Amino acid sequence: MERTIFEPEHDLFRESFRKFLDQHVAAHHEQWEHDGIVDRTVWLEAGKQGFLGMAVPEEFGGGGVKDFRYNAVVTEEVSYAGYSGLGFGLHNDVIAPYLLDLANQEQKQRWLPGFCSGEIITAIAMTEPGTGSDLQGIKTRAVKDGDDWILNGSKTFITNGIIADIVIVVAQTDPEKGAMGFSLLVVERGMPGFERGRNLDKIGLKAQDTAELSFQDVRVPGKNLLGTEGQGFVHLMQNLPQERLSIAVMAAAAMEGSLKNTIQYVRDRKAFGKPIGAQQNTRFVLAELATKTTAVRVFVDRCIELLNAEKLTVEEAAMAKYWSTEEQLDLITKCLQLHGGYGYMREYPIAKAYMDARVQTIYGGTTEIMKEIIGRSLKLA
Repeated sequence: MERTIFEPEHDLFRESFRKFLDQHVAAHHEQWEHDGIVDRTVWLEAGKQGFLGMAVPEEFGGGGVKDFRYNAVVTEEVSYAGYSGLGFGLHNDVIAPYLLDLANQEQKQRWLPGFCSGEIITAIAMTEPGTGSDLQGIKTRAVKDGDDWILNGSKTFITNGIIADIVIVVAQTDPEKGAMGFSLLVVERGMPGFERGRNLDKIGLKAQDTAELSFQDVRVPGKNLLGTEGQGFVHLMQNLPQERLSIAVMAAAAMEGSLKNTIQYVRDRKAFGKPIGAQQNTRFVLAELATKTTAVRVFVDRCIELLNAEKLTVEEAAMAKYWSTEEQLDLITKCLQLHGGYGYMREYPIAKAYMDARVQTIYGGTTEIMKEIIGRSLKLA
């Protein structure tokens, strides 16, 4: 089905980004998977070519265009190619809105130029060892000391955690106020007491560094408070729809890429004297998957339009995230089955897609949390 959400300038941007991936990522990604982290030089090159901070005003070195379709192009091309180590989506889709909407002028001047050039790599630290999706259960604590904050606690499963230069940390600043007692503090590389633990050994997304972080009496300057004190939870809720849509965009593209690769495989692979694709079962399975992939694409594209129009609701973003990622897992499992034994070999793209996809229904809010958000909106009780 023809897509109608993009303009010619988006197509040119896609062509340029695809060339960037071919020239600066393709030859290195396998090594990055082995290393468990990407080389910082790829961030600098991405910044140089305008693929970081597209929505950031030009005065800070950004593209000056607030249009999520550019973000979608980046995410889609990374997903099509299977270059899952690149943390550009977190940087552009998740962190950028916090800095653009909440940072004051001094903070923007301090952080945004490096954000756009790739010299400052970002992360956000919400999850803790004992909290998971329960953000209100966060125990990391920040106590005022003069104009500064003294930060103590630990975080886990933090994407870009090893490589990040600044980390937005969600911390309790007034436990007596419940959800209104959280604030966002920006912790910078080199602050005494800020330590990075293990680069976690995941079953997929091998090149994407995911870390444990610890904060022991970290003195965070008052000028590093992001947004309004006590409004951290509100700030998180305002930004989660775009984060969840970003995951849905990834899921839709991964479905398209895996389906395309599988169709080519069953055309070429022979069994019982003819291509696997000639078997009725194969045709029926792929007919089902092609239909579901198209339906997911249409829904996700509509959500992109709604986000650009500032009309995407929390519930709609939850629907997109939950449904697309569950369909992604189903599709990749069935595509792997059609590959037979070769689908279990890591040299085949479908095997990597299978491992990379498993976290999709977990991070950014589990499927169960998404269903709870949607269910509550129905006012059933």
